[in-house]
Amino acid sequence: MIISNIFGVIPAQVIGHAFNLITENIQIYGLFNGFERQEIIYDIFSYSLLYFGTLVLFLYLIRGLFLFFMRQTLILMSRHIEFDMKNEIYAHYQQLSLGFYRRNNTGDLMNRATEDVNRVRMYVGPAIMYAINTAVLFLLIITSMYAVNPRLATFCLLPLPVLVIIIYFVNTQINNKSEQIQEQLSRLSSFVQERFSGIRVIKSYVREDYTRKIFAGESEAYKTNAMSLVKVQALFYPTMLLLVGLSTILTVYIGGEQVLNGSITAGNIAEFIVYVNQLTFPVTMLGWVTTLVQRASASQKRINEFLELKPDIISGNMPAKAITGNISFDNVSFTYQDTGIQALKDVSFEIEAGSFVAIIGRTGSGKSTMANLIMRMYDTDSGTISIDQTPLQQINLNSYRSQVGFVPQEVFLFSDSIKNNIAFGLDEVTDAEIETAARNAAVYDNIINFELKFETMLGERGITLSGGQKQRVSIARALIGSPKILIFDDCLSAVDTRTEEEILNNLGKMMSGKTSILIAHRISTIKKADKILVLEEGRIAEQGTHDELINLHGIYEEMYQNQLLEEESKSI
Repeated sequence: MIISNIFGVIPAQVIGHAFNLITENIQIYGLFNGFERQEIIYDIFSYSLLYFGTLVLFLYLIRGLFLFFMRQTLILMSRHIEFDMKNEIYAHYQQLSLGFYRRNNTGDLMNRATEDVNRVRMYVGPAIMYAINTAVLFLLIITSMYAVNPRLATFCLLPLPVLVIIIYFVNTQINNKSEQIQEQLSRLSSFVQERFSGIRVIKSYVREDYTRKIFAGESEAYKTNAMSLVKVQALFYPTMLLLVGLSTILTVYIGGEQVLNGSITAGNIAEFIVYVNQLTFPVTMLGWVTTLVQRASASQKRINEFLELKPDIISGNMPAKAITGNISFDNVSFTYQDTGIQALKDVSFEIEAGSFVAIIGRTGSGKSTMANLIMRMYDTDSGTISIDQTPLQQINLNSYRSQVGFVPQEVFLFSDSIKNNIAFGLDEVTDAEIETAARNAAVYDNIINFELKFETMLGERGITLSGGQKQRVSIARALIGSPKILIFDDCLSAVDTRTEEEILNNLGKMMSGKTSILIAHRISTIKKADKILVLEEGRIAEQGTHDELINLHGIYEEMYQNQLLEEESKSI
Protein backbone atom coordinates (compact mmCIF):
# COMPACT_ATOMS: atom_id res chain seq x y z
CA MET A 1 0.00 0.00 0.00
CA ILE A 2 2.85 2.37 0.88
CA ILE A 3 4.72 1.55 -2.34
CA SER A 4 1.60 2.06 -4.47
CA ASN A 5 1.02 5.48 -2.90
CA ILE A 6 4.66 6.52 -3.36
CA PHE A 7 4.29 5.81 -7.05
CA GLY A 8 1.03 7.77 -6.95
CA VAL A 9 2.70 10.90 -5.51
CA ILE A 10 5.86 10.94 -7.65
CA PRO A 11 3.94 11.54 -10.93
CA ALA A 12 2.64 14.85 -9.49
CA GLN A 13 6.24 16.03 -9.06
CA VAL A 14 7.09 14.86 -12.57
CA ILE A 15 4.06 16.76 -13.91
CA GLY A 16 5.26 19.87 -12.03
CA HIS A 17 8.68 19.64 -13.69
CA ALA A 18 7.07 18.95 -17.05
CA PHE A 19 4.82 22.01 -16.67
CA ASN A 20 7.84 24.23 -15.93
CA LEU A 21 9.66 22.78 -18.92
CA ILE A 22 6.67 23.40 -21.17
CA THR A 23 6.45 27.03 -19.99
CA GLU A 24 10.17 27.63 -20.55
CA ASN A 25 10.19 25.89 -23.94
CA ILE A 26 7.20 27.95 -25.10
CA GLN A 27 9.05 31.15 -24.15
CA ILE A 28 12.29 29.98 -25.85
CA TYR A 29 10.32 28.88 -28.89
CA GLY A 30 8.85 32.39 -29.10
CA LEU A 31 12.30 34.01 -28.80
CA PHE A 32 13.59 32.03 -31.81
CA ASN A 33 10.69 33.12 -33.97
CA GLY A 34 11.97 33.49 -37.58
CA PHE A 35 15.18 31.57 -36.89
CA GLU A 36 16.09 28.11 -38.19
CA ARG A 37 16.84 26.94 -34.66
CA GLN A 38 13.12 27.28 -33.81
CA GLU A 39 12.47 23.86 -35.41
CA ILE A 40 15.26 22.29 -33.29
CA ILE A 41 13.67 23.79 -30.15
CA TYR A 42 10.35 22.32 -31.28
CA ASP A 43 11.89 18.83 -31.67
CA ILE A 44 13.52 19.05 -28.21
CA PHE A 45 10.15 20.17 -26.80
CA SER A 46 8.37 17.19 -28.43
CA TYR A 47 10.91 14.65 -27.18
CA SER A 48 10.69 16.15 -23.67
CA LEU A 49 6.89 15.82 -23.68
CA LEU A 50 7.17 12.23 -24.90
CA TYR A 51 9.77 11.47 -22.22
CA PHE A 52 7.73 12.94 -19.36
CA GLY A 53 4.51 11.37 -20.66
CA THR A 54 6.16 7.95 -20.87
CA LEU A 55 7.66 8.41 -17.40
CA VAL A 56 4.28 9.29 -15.86
CA LEU A 57 2.66 6.32 -17.63
CA PHE A 58 5.40 3.99 -16.35
CA LEU A 59 5.03 5.28 -12.78
CA TYR A 60 1.26 4.77 -12.88
CA LEU A 61 1.72 1.24 -14.25
CA ILE A 62 3.93 0.39 -11.26
CA ARG A 63 1.32 1.98 -8.97
CA GLY A 64 -1.37 -0.13 -10.61
CA LEU A 65 0.66 -3.32 -10.12
CA PHE A 66 1.06 -2.70 -6.39
CA LEU A 67 -2.61 -1.67 -6.11
CA PHE A 68 -3.44 -5.08 -7.56
CA PHE A 69 -1.27 -6.80 -4.93
CA MET A 70 -2.83 -4.65 -2.22
CA ARG A 71 -6.40 -5.56 -3.20
CA GLN A 72 -5.49 -9.21 -3.68
CA THR A 73 -4.12 -9.29 -0.13
CA LEU A 74 -6.79 -7.31 1.76
CA ILE A 75 -9.94 -8.26 -0.15
CA LEU A 76 -9.03 -11.97 -0.20
CA MET A 77 -8.23 -11.75 3.50
CA SER A 78 -11.69 -10.28 4.16
CA ARG A 79 -13.29 -13.19 2.29
CA HIS A 80 -11.38 -15.66 4.47
CA ILE A 81 -12.58 -13.82 7.57
CA GLU A 82 -16.16 -13.95 6.24
CA PHE A 83 -15.78 -17.71 5.72
CA ASP A 84 -14.43 -18.22 9.25
CA MET A 85 -17.12 -16.06 10.86
CA LYS A 86 -19.99 -17.83 9.11
CA ASN A 87 -18.63 -21.22 10.15
CA GLU A 88 -18.08 -20.02 13.71
CA ILE A 89 -21.62 -18.63 13.96
CA TYR A 90 -23.18 -21.78 12.47
CA ALA A 91 -21.18 -24.04 14.77
CA HIS A 92 -22.14 -21.93 17.80
CA TYR A 93 -25.84 -21.90 16.84
CA GLN A 94 -25.81 -25.71 16.79
CA GLN A 95 -24.45 -25.82 20.35
CA LEU A 96 -27.30 -23.71 21.74
CA SER A 97 -30.31 -25.45 23.28
CA LEU A 98 -33.88 -25.66 22.00
CA GLY A 99 -34.87 -22.87 24.38
CA PHE A 100 -32.73 -20.47 22.36
CA TYR A 101 -34.63 -21.33 19.18
CA ARG A 102 -37.96 -20.95 20.98
CA ARG A 103 -36.98 -17.40 21.97
CA ASN A 104 -35.53 -16.28 18.60
CA ASN A 105 -37.03 -16.39 15.13
CA THR A 106 -35.31 -18.04 12.17
CA GLY A 107 -35.19 -14.91 10.00
CA ASP A 108 -33.20 -12.99 12.60
CA LEU A 109 -30.74 -15.88 13.04
CA MET A 110 -30.23 -16.08 9.28
CA ASN A 111 -29.76 -12.33 8.95
CA ARG A 112 -27.02 -12.26 11.59
CA ALA A 113 -25.15 -15.09 9.84
CA THR A 114 -25.43 -13.54 6.36
CA GLU A 115 -26.15 -9.81 6.09
CA ASP A 116 -24.39 -8.86 9.33
CA VAL A 117 -21.33 -10.97 8.49
CA ASN A 118 -21.17 -9.38 5.04
CA ARG A 119 -21.11 -5.91 6.60
CA VAL A 120 -18.27 -6.94 8.90
CA ARG A 121 -16.44 -8.28 5.83
CA MET A 122 -16.87 -4.91 4.12
CA TYR A 123 -15.19 -3.35 7.16
CA VAL A 124 -12.20 -5.72 7.43
CA GLY A 125 -11.70 -5.56 3.65
CA PRO A 126 -12.60 -2.40 1.69
CA ALA A 127 -13.07 -0.11 4.72
CA ILE A 128 -9.67 -0.86 6.28
CA MET A 129 -8.02 -0.79 2.84
CA TYR A 130 -9.40 2.63 1.92
CA ALA A 131 -8.82 4.03 5.43
CA ILE A 132 -5.14 3.03 5.55
CA ASN A 133 -4.71 4.01 1.91
CA THR A 134 -6.12 7.47 2.65
CA ALA A 135 -3.91 7.87 5.76
CA VAL A 136 -0.74 6.90 3.85
CA LEU A 137 -1.65 9.10 0.88
CA PHE A 138 -2.39 12.08 3.17
CA LEU A 139 0.95 11.67 4.91
CA LEU A 140 2.92 11.48 1.65
CA ILE A 141 1.05 14.34 -0.03
CA ILE A 142 1.18 16.68 2.98
CA THR A 143 4.92 16.01 3.37
CA SER A 144 5.49 16.74 -0.32
CA MET A 145 3.33 19.90 -0.24
CA TYR A 146 5.07 21.40 2.80
CA ALA A 147 8.46 20.59 1.26
CA VAL A 148 7.54 22.80 -1.73
CA ASN A 149 5.80 25.72 0.01
CA PRO A 150 4.42 25.66 3.59
CA ARG A 151 2.13 28.71 3.13
CA LEU A 152 0.46 27.33 0.00
CA ALA A 153 0.17 23.88 1.61
CA THR A 154 -1.53 25.38 4.69
CA PHE A 155 -4.15 27.27 2.63
CA CYS A 156 -4.66 24.24 0.39
CA LEU A 157 -5.40 21.98 3.39
CA LEU A 158 -7.43 24.61 5.28
CA PRO A 159 -10.86 23.02 4.52
CA LEU A 160 -9.80 19.60 5.95
CA PRO A 161 -10.42 20.40 9.67
CA VAL A 162 -13.98 21.42 8.75
CA LEU A 163 -14.35 18.06 7.01
CA VAL A 164 -13.14 16.22 10.13
CA ILE A 165 -15.71 18.05 12.29
CA ILE A 166 -18.52 17.20 9.84
CA ILE A 167 -17.48 13.51 9.83
CA TYR A 168 -17.47 13.48 13.64
CA PHE A 169 -21.07 14.71 13.89
CA VAL A 170 -22.35 12.59 11.00
CA ASN A 171 -20.85 9.38 12.45
CA THR A 172 -23.30 9.25 15.35
CA GLN A 173 -26.30 9.61 13.06
CA ILE A 174 -24.99 6.94 10.67
CA ASN A 175 -24.41 4.52 13.56
CA ASN A 176 -27.92 4.93 15.01
CA LYS A 177 -29.61 4.68 11.64
CA SER A 178 -27.53 1.61 10.71
CA GLU A 179 -28.68 -0.25 13.82
CA GLN A 180 -32.31 0.62 13.06
CA ILE A 181 -31.91 -0.61 9.47
CA GLN A 182 -30.42 -3.95 10.59
CA GLU A 183 -33.16 -4.53 13.17
CA GLN A 184 -35.88 -3.77 10.64
CA LEU A 185 -34.20 -6.01 8.05
CA SER A 186 -34.26 -8.88 10.56
CA ARG A 187 -37.98 -8.33 11.18
CA LEU A 188 -38.61 -8.25 7.44
CA SER A 189 -36.62 -11.48 6.86
CA SER A 190 -38.43 -13.22 9.72
CA PHE A 191 -41.81 -12.17 8.36
CA VAL A 192 -41.05 -13.46 4.85
CA GLN A 193 -39.57 -16.75 6.09
CA GLU A 194 -42.56 -17.43 8.35
CA ARG A 195 -45.17 -16.55 5.72
CA PHE A 196 -43.55 -18.69 3.03
CA SER A 197 -43.37 -21.61 5.47
CA GLY A 198 -47.07 -21.19 6.20
CA ILE A 199 -48.17 -20.52 2.60
CA ARG A 200 -50.71 -23.38 2.75
CA VAL A 201 -52.55 -21.73 5.64
CA ILE A 202 -52.43 -18.32 3.92
CA LYS A 203 -53.95 -19.71 0.73
CA SER A 204 -56.52 -21.79 2.61
CA TYR A 205 -57.84 -18.73 4.42
CA VAL A 206 -57.48 -16.42 1.37
CA ARG A 207 -55.20 -14.05 3.29
CA GLU A 208 -52.79 -13.22 0.46
CA ASP A 209 -53.87 -9.56 0.31
CA TYR A 210 -53.73 -9.26 4.09
CA THR A 211 -50.15 -10.60 4.32
CA ARG A 212 -49.15 -8.47 1.32
CA LYS A 213 -50.33 -5.34 3.17
CA ILE A 214 -48.35 -6.33 6.28
CA PHE A 215 -45.28 -6.99 4.13
CA ALA A 216 -45.74 -3.61 2.43
CA GLY A 217 -45.87 -1.99 5.88
CA GLU A 218 -42.68 -3.71 7.01
CA SER A 219 -41.00 -2.79 3.71
CA GLU A 220 -42.13 0.81 4.13
CA ALA A 221 -40.55 0.92 7.59
CA TYR A 222 -37.29 -0.47 6.16
CA LYS A 223 -37.40 2.01 3.27
CA THR A 224 -37.99 4.92 5.68
CA ASN A 225 -34.97 3.95 7.78
CA ALA A 226 -32.80 3.38 4.70
CA MET A 227 -33.87 6.69 3.12
CA SER A 228 -33.05 8.60 6.29
CA LEU A 229 -29.51 7.17 6.09
CA VAL A 230 -29.29 8.01 2.39
CA LYS A 231 -30.32 11.63 3.12
CA VAL A 232 -27.44 11.97 5.58
CA GLN A 233 -25.05 10.51 3.02
CA ALA A 234 -26.53 12.66 0.23
CA LEU A 235 -25.65 15.77 2.22
CA PHE A 236 -22.30 14.39 3.35
CA TYR A 237 -20.73 13.61 -0.05
CA PRO A 238 -21.48 16.95 -1.81
CA THR A 239 -20.17 18.78 1.27
CA MET A 240 -16.89 16.87 0.98
CA LEU A 241 -16.63 17.58 -2.75
CA LEU A 242 -17.36 21.26 -2.08
CA LEU A 243 -14.52 21.42 0.43
CA VAL A 244 -12.15 19.68 -2.02
CA GLY A 245 -13.21 22.17 -4.72
CA LEU A 246 -12.53 25.01 -2.28
CA SER A 247 -9.01 23.59 -1.79
CA THR A 248 -8.45 23.75 -5.57
CA ILE A 249 -9.63 27.39 -5.71
CA LEU A 250 -7.35 28.37 -2.81
CA THR A 251 -4.44 26.56 -4.49
CA VAL A 252 -4.88 28.50 -7.74
CA TYR A 253 -5.45 31.87 -6.02
CA ILE A 254 -2.73 31.69 -3.33
CA GLY A 255 -0.38 29.86 -5.73
CA GLY A 256 -0.88 32.56 -8.36
CA GLU A 257 0.21 35.19 -5.87
CA GLN A 258 3.26 33.08 -4.99
CA VAL A 259 4.21 32.75 -8.67
CA LEU A 260 3.94 36.50 -9.13
CA ASN A 261 6.20 36.94 -6.08
CA GLY A 262 8.64 34.44 -7.48
CA SER A 263 8.33 32.10 -4.46
CA ILE A 264 7.23 29.14 -6.56
CA THR A 265 6.89 28.23 -10.21
CA ALA A 266 3.76 27.64 -12.28
CA GLY A 267 4.71 23.96 -12.27
CA ASN A 268 4.29 23.89 -8.50
CA ILE A 269 0.67 25.05 -8.89
CA ALA A 270 0.09 22.20 -11.36
CA GLU A 271 1.74 19.84 -8.89
CA PHE A 272 -0.51 21.05 -6.05
CA ILE A 273 -3.65 20.73 -8.19
CA VAL A 274 -2.69 17.10 -8.93
CA TYR A 275 -2.21 16.55 -5.19
CA VAL A 276 -5.64 18.01 -4.42
CA ASN A 277 -7.26 15.88 -7.10
CA GLN A 278 -5.49 12.82 -5.73
CA LEU A 279 -7.05 13.58 -2.36
CA THR A 280 -10.55 13.95 -3.85
CA PHE A 281 -11.28 10.22 -4.20
CA PRO A 282 -9.84 9.21 -0.78
CA VAL A 283 -11.76 12.03 0.92
CA THR A 284 -14.94 10.95 -0.88
CA MET A 285 -14.25 7.37 0.20
CA LEU A 286 -13.78 8.62 3.76
CA GLY A 287 -17.53 9.16 4.02
CA TRP A 288 -18.27 5.73 2.58
CA VAL A 289 -15.70 4.14 4.89
CA THR A 290 -17.29 5.93 7.84
CA THR A 291 -20.64 4.41 6.90
CA LEU A 292 -19.07 0.96 6.55
CA VAL A 293 -17.35 1.23 9.93
CA GLN A 294 -20.52 2.31 11.71
CA ARG A 295 -22.68 -0.34 10.04
CA ALA A 296 -20.06 -3.02 10.71
CA SER A 297 -19.93 -1.94 14.34
CA ALA A 298 -23.71 -2.33 14.63
CA SER A 299 -23.57 -5.71 12.87
CA GLN A 300 -20.69 -7.03 14.98
CA LYS A 301 -22.60 -6.01 18.09
CA ARG A 302 -25.58 -8.10 16.90
CA ILE A 303 -23.31 -11.06 16.03
CA ASN A 304 -21.56 -10.94 19.42
CA GLU A 305 -24.91 -10.85 21.19
CA PHE A 306 -25.48 -14.50 20.25
CA LEU A 307 -21.83 -15.61 20.10
CA GLU A 308 -21.43 -14.63 23.75
CA LEU A 309 -24.36 -16.81 24.81
CA LYS A 310 -23.25 -19.94 26.63
CA PRO A 311 -24.95 -23.24 25.72
CA ASP A 312 -27.47 -24.38 28.35
CA ILE A 313 -26.70 -28.03 27.58
CA ILE A 314 -23.06 -29.06 28.09
CA SER A 315 -21.91 -32.61 27.37
CA GLY A 316 -20.69 -34.70 30.28
CA ASN A 317 -17.05 -35.74 30.61
CA MET A 318 -17.71 -39.46 30.96
CA PRO A 319 -16.05 -41.55 28.20
CA ALA A 320 -18.37 -42.71 25.42
CA LYS A 321 -19.81 -46.18 26.04
CA ALA A 322 -22.69 -48.39 24.94
CA ILE A 323 -25.94 -48.05 26.91
CA THR A 324 -28.38 -50.82 27.85
CA GLY A 325 -31.47 -48.60 28.03
CA ASN A 326 -32.43 -48.38 31.72
CA ILE A 327 -34.09 -44.99 32.38
CA SER A 328 -35.14 -43.54 35.74
CA PHE A 329 -36.75 -40.24 36.76
CA ASP A 330 -36.23 -39.17 40.38
CA ASN A 331 -38.47 -36.25 41.51
CA VAL A 332 -38.02 -34.47 38.17
CA SER A 333 -39.58 -31.01 37.69
CA PHE A 334 -39.29 -28.77 34.68
CA THR A 335 -40.55 -25.28 33.76
CA TYR A 336 -40.23 -23.63 30.33
CA GLN A 337 -38.28 -20.41 30.92
CA ASP A 338 -39.78 -18.47 28.02
CA THR A 339 -43.42 -19.13 29.01
CA GLY A 340 -43.16 -19.91 32.73
CA ILE A 341 -45.34 -23.01 32.27
CA GLN A 342 -44.43 -25.86 34.66
CA ALA A 343 -44.62 -28.93 32.43
CA LEU A 344 -43.54 -31.62 34.94
CA LYS A 345 -43.92 -31.71 38.74
CA ASP A 346 -42.00 -34.20 40.93
CA VAL A 347 -42.16 -37.04 38.39
CA SER A 348 -40.59 -40.36 39.46
CA PHE A 349 -40.61 -43.69 37.63
CA GLU A 350 -38.24 -46.30 36.19
CA ILE A 351 -38.10 -47.94 32.78
CA GLU A 352 -36.25 -51.24 32.74
CA ALA A 353 -33.83 -51.95 29.90
CA GLY A 354 -35.48 -53.81 27.03
CA SER A 355 -39.06 -52.96 28.07
CA PHE A 356 -41.85 -51.39 26.03
CA VAL A 357 -43.30 -48.39 27.87
CA ALA A 358 -46.17 -46.18 26.74
CA ILE A 359 -46.95 -42.64 27.90
CA ILE A 360 -50.47 -41.30 27.54
CA GLY A 361 -52.30 -38.23 28.74
CA ARG A 362 -54.39 -35.27 27.71
CA THR A 363 -52.98 -32.40 25.66
CA GLY A 364 -50.54 -30.32 27.70
CA SER A 365 -49.97 -33.00 30.32
CA GLY A 366 -46.17 -33.03 29.69
CA LYS A 367 -45.70 -36.07 27.43
CA SER A 368 -43.48 -34.36 24.81
CA THR A 369 -41.56 -32.58 27.56
CA MET A 370 -40.69 -35.96 29.07
CA ALA A 371 -39.38 -37.15 25.67
CA ASN A 372 -37.27 -33.98 25.25
CA LEU A 373 -35.82 -34.42 28.74
CA ILE A 374 -34.84 -38.03 28.00
CA MET A 375 -33.11 -36.75 24.84
CA ARG A 376 -31.58 -33.99 27.00
CA MET A 377 -32.82 -31.23 24.76
CA TYR A 378 -33.43 -29.43 28.08
CA ASP A 379 -32.03 -29.89 31.57
CA THR A 380 -34.31 -30.46 34.55
CA ASP A 381 -35.01 -27.70 37.07
CA SER A 382 -34.79 -30.21 39.91
CA GLY A 383 -34.50 -33.94 40.28
CA THR A 384 -32.32 -36.39 38.35
CA ILE A 385 -32.69 -38.37 35.14
CA SER A 386 -30.40 -41.41 35.05
CA ILE A 387 -29.43 -43.71 32.19
CA ASP A 388 -28.10 -47.09 33.38
CA GLN A 389 -27.83 -45.63 36.91
CA THR A 390 -25.66 -42.74 35.67
CA PRO A 391 -26.96 -39.13 35.83
CA LEU A 392 -27.71 -37.97 32.29
CA GLN A 393 -25.73 -34.75 32.76
CA GLN A 394 -22.51 -36.76 33.24
CA ILE A 395 -22.91 -38.84 30.05
CA ASN A 396 -21.15 -37.94 26.79
CA LEU A 397 -24.01 -36.32 24.88
CA ASN A 398 -22.97 -37.19 21.30
CA SER A 399 -22.40 -40.83 22.18
CA TYR A 400 -25.72 -41.04 24.05
CA ARG A 401 -27.84 -39.40 21.36
CA SER A 402 -26.26 -41.53 18.64
CA GLN A 403 -27.70 -44.59 20.44
CA VAL A 404 -31.20 -43.14 20.75
CA GLY A 405 -33.76 -43.09 17.95
CA PHE A 406 -36.14 -40.13 18.30
CA VAL A 407 -39.22 -39.47 16.16
CA PRO A 408 -40.59 -36.03 17.17
CA GLN A 409 -44.21 -35.02 17.16
CA GLU A 410 -43.56 -32.41 14.48
CA VAL A 411 -42.02 -34.32 11.59
CA PHE A 412 -39.23 -32.52 9.74
CA LEU A 413 -37.79 -33.76 6.45
CA PHE A 414 -35.02 -32.01 4.54
CA SER A 415 -35.17 -30.79 0.93
CA ASP A 416 -33.22 -33.82 -0.24
CA SER A 417 -33.88 -37.31 -1.62
CA ILE A 418 -35.93 -39.83 0.38
CA LYS A 419 -32.82 -42.00 0.54
CA ASN A 420 -30.72 -39.26 2.17
CA ASN A 421 -33.53 -38.36 4.57
CA ILE A 422 -33.74 -41.96 5.82
CA ALA A 423 -29.93 -42.27 6.06
CA PHE A 424 -29.56 -38.86 7.72
CA GLY A 425 -28.35 -40.11 11.10
CA LEU A 426 -25.53 -42.29 9.75
CA ASP A 427 -22.30 -41.51 7.90
CA GLU A 428 -22.14 -44.83 6.07
CA VAL A 429 -25.19 -46.88 5.12
CA THR A 430 -26.05 -49.40 2.42
CA ASP A 431 -29.07 -49.39 0.11
CA ALA A 432 -30.21 -52.67 1.68
CA GLU A 433 -30.27 -51.07 5.16
CA ILE A 434 -32.29 -48.14 3.83
CA GLU A 435 -34.82 -50.49 2.20
CA THR A 436 -35.11 -52.57 5.39
CA ALA A 437 -35.77 -49.45 7.46
CA ALA A 438 -38.41 -48.33 4.95
CA ARG A 439 -40.12 -51.76 5.15
CA ASN A 440 -40.09 -51.69 8.96
CA ALA A 441 -41.68 -48.23 8.84
CA ALA A 442 -44.32 -49.51 6.33
CA VAL A 443 -43.38 -46.88 3.76
CA TYR A 444 -41.45 -49.05 1.27
CA ASP A 445 -44.47 -49.72 -0.99
CA ASN A 446 -45.22 -45.99 -1.23
CA ILE A 447 -41.63 -45.13 -2.13
CA ILE A 448 -41.22 -47.69 -4.94
CA ASN A 449 -44.40 -46.37 -6.57
CA PHE A 450 -42.65 -43.03 -7.15
CA GLU A 451 -40.97 -42.62 -10.53
CA LEU A 452 -37.50 -42.09 -9.01
CA LYS A 453 -38.18 -44.38 -6.03
CA PHE A 454 -35.67 -43.67 -3.21
CA GLU A 455 -34.01 -40.91 -5.28
CA THR A 456 -37.25 -38.87 -5.28
CA MET A 457 -36.46 -35.31 -4.20
CA LEU A 458 -38.65 -33.85 -1.47
CA GLY A 459 -39.83 -30.25 -1.33
CA GLU A 460 -39.22 -27.97 1.63
CA ARG A 461 -40.12 -29.73 4.91
CA GLY A 462 -41.05 -32.83 2.87
CA ILE A 463 -44.05 -31.13 1.28
CA THR A 464 -43.99 -33.67 -1.58
CA LEU A 465 -45.29 -36.42 0.75
CA SER A 466 -48.57 -36.81 2.61
CA GLY A 467 -48.69 -36.42 6.38
CA GLY A 468 -48.66 -40.19 6.98
CA GLN A 469 -45.83 -40.76 4.52
CA LYS A 470 -43.72 -38.05 6.16
CA GLN A 471 -44.25 -39.67 9.57
CA ARG A 472 -43.22 -43.08 8.27
CA VAL A 473 -40.08 -41.75 6.54
CA SER A 474 -39.21 -40.09 9.85
CA ILE A 475 -39.75 -43.43 11.62
CA ALA A 476 -37.48 -45.17 9.08
CA ARG A 477 -34.80 -42.55 9.82
CA ALA A 478 -34.97 -43.45 13.53
CA LEU A 479 -34.98 -47.21 12.95
CA ILE A 480 -32.04 -47.43 10.52
CA GLY A 481 -29.46 -46.87 13.25
CA SER A 482 -30.71 -49.85 15.36
CA PRO A 483 -31.04 -47.62 18.46
CA LYS A 484 -30.73 -48.94 22.03
CA ILE A 485 -33.56 -46.59 23.05
CA LEU A 486 -36.40 -45.66 20.69
CA ILE A 487 -38.76 -42.77 21.44
CA PHE A 488 -41.96 -42.24 19.42
CA ASP A 489 -43.49 -38.86 20.32
CA ASP A 490 -47.08 -39.27 19.07
CA CYS A 491 -45.75 -39.91 15.55
CA LEU A 492 -48.48 -42.36 14.47
CA SER A 493 -51.33 -39.85 14.57
CA ALA A 494 -51.49 -39.49 10.75
CA VAL A 495 -51.25 -43.25 10.13
CA ASP A 496 -54.30 -45.48 9.66
CA THR A 497 -54.97 -48.32 12.11
CA ARG A 498 -53.81 -51.07 9.74
CA THR A 499 -50.48 -49.37 8.96
CA GLU A 500 -50.03 -48.56 12.64
CA GLU A 501 -50.41 -52.22 13.53
CA GLU A 502 -47.87 -53.21 10.85
CA ILE A 503 -45.33 -50.69 12.19
CA LEU A 504 -45.83 -51.84 15.79
CA ASN A 505 -45.41 -55.51 14.80
CA ASN A 506 -42.16 -54.67 12.96
CA LEU A 507 -41.10 -52.59 15.92
CA GLY A 508 -41.71 -55.48 18.30
CA LYS A 509 -39.38 -57.70 16.27
CA MET A 510 -36.68 -55.08 15.71
CA MET A 511 -36.64 -53.66 19.25
CA SER A 512 -36.69 -56.97 21.05
CA GLY A 513 -34.42 -56.60 24.07
CA LYS A 514 -34.18 -52.83 23.54
CA THR A 515 -36.03 -50.01 25.28
CA SER A 516 -39.03 -48.53 23.46
CA ILE A 517 -41.01 -45.50 24.59
CA LEU A 518 -44.24 -44.74 22.77
CA ILE A 519 -46.17 -41.52 23.38
CA ALA A 520 -49.68 -41.78 21.97
CA HIS A 521 -53.27 -40.61 22.23
CA ARG A 522 -54.94 -43.80 20.96
CA ILE A 523 -55.16 -46.48 23.66
CA SER A 524 -55.43 -49.16 20.95
CA THR A 525 -51.81 -48.29 20.09
CA ILE A 526 -50.41 -48.98 23.55
CA LYS A 527 -52.44 -51.95 24.84
CA LYS A 528 -49.47 -54.34 24.55
CA ALA A 529 -47.03 -52.11 26.44
CA ASP A 530 -45.18 -53.60 29.44
CA LYS A 531 -45.94 -50.44 31.39
CA ILE A 532 -48.23 -47.49 30.73
CA LEU A 533 -47.66 -44.08 32.38
CA VAL A 534 -50.74 -41.85 32.60
CA LEU A 535 -49.83 -38.15 32.87
CA GLU A 536 -52.19 -35.55 34.27
CA GLU A 537 -51.16 -31.89 34.63
CA GLY A 538 -47.46 -32.73 34.75
CA ARG A 539 -47.74 -35.56 37.26
CA ILE A 540 -47.97 -39.35 36.94
CA ALA A 541 -51.56 -40.03 37.91
CA GLU A 542 -51.51 -43.76 37.18
CA GLN A 543 -49.11 -46.44 35.98
CA GLY A 544 -49.30 -50.16 35.22
CA THR A 545 -50.31 -52.51 32.41
CA HIS A 546 -53.48 -52.02 30.35
CA ASP A 547 -55.51 -54.48 32.45
CA GLU A 548 -54.22 -53.07 35.74
CA LEU A 549 -55.17 -49.52 34.74
CA ILE A 550 -58.65 -50.58 33.60
CA ASN A 551 -59.21 -52.21 37.00
CA LEU A 552 -58.25 -48.95 38.75
CA HIS A 553 -61.40 -47.31 37.28
CA GLY A 554 -59.58 -43.97 37.01
CA ILE A 555 -58.42 -41.54 34.32
CA TYR A 556 -57.14 -44.29 32.01
CA GLU A 557 -60.43 -46.19 32.02
CA GLU A 558 -62.33 -42.96 31.36
CA MET A 559 -60.12 -42.20 28.36
CA TYR A 560 -60.52 -45.79 27.13
CA GLN A 561 -64.31 -45.68 27.35
CA ASN A 562 -64.46 -42.32 25.57
CA GLN A 563 -62.33 -43.66 22.70
CA LEU A 564 -64.52 -46.77 22.40
CA LEU A 565 -67.60 -44.55 22.12
CA GLU A 566 -65.89 -42.45 19.42
CA GLU A 567 -65.04 -45.57 17.38
CA GLU A 568 -68.61 -46.87 17.71
CA SER A 569 -70.05 -43.52 16.59
CA LYS A 570 -67.74 -43.48 13.55
CA SER A 571 -68.79 -46.99 12.52
CA ILE A 572 -72.53 -46.17 12.66
